[in-house]
Amino acid sequence: MGVRVASMVSSAKQILKLRPLIARDQKPDHHVPKGHVAVYVGETQTRRFVVPISVVNHPSFKDLLKRAEEEFGFDHPMGHLTIPCREDTFLNLTSSLHA
Repeated sequence: MGVRVASMVSSAKQILKLRPLIARDQKPDHHVPKGHVAVYVGETQTRRFVVPISVVNHPSFKDLLKRAEEEFGFDHPMGHLTIPCREDTFLNLTSSLHA
C-alpha cells in the first residue's frame, strides 16, 4: 500500500511539473505549424509572423537573417528570432517569395 501511494505521489508531481509547459503550448499565439518558423519583425516594436521554412533558404531572406545576426548575435536576450526591418519590407519580401 505504501509503495503504491508513493508511486501515485511521484506521478502527480511529474504532472504538476509538466502542466505549465502544456498550458503554454496550447496558447494559440505560440502555435507554429510543422514546416514553419516564427519570427518577430520590426525595428522598435515587433510583430510575430509564421513563415514556411522554404522561405528561410531564399537569398533575400538570408540577407534579413544576416542583419539580425549583426544586430543581435546568436544569443538574443528575448529568446526568439527577431528581424530588424520594417514590417512592410518584410511583408513585401515574403509575399513575393510565396508567389
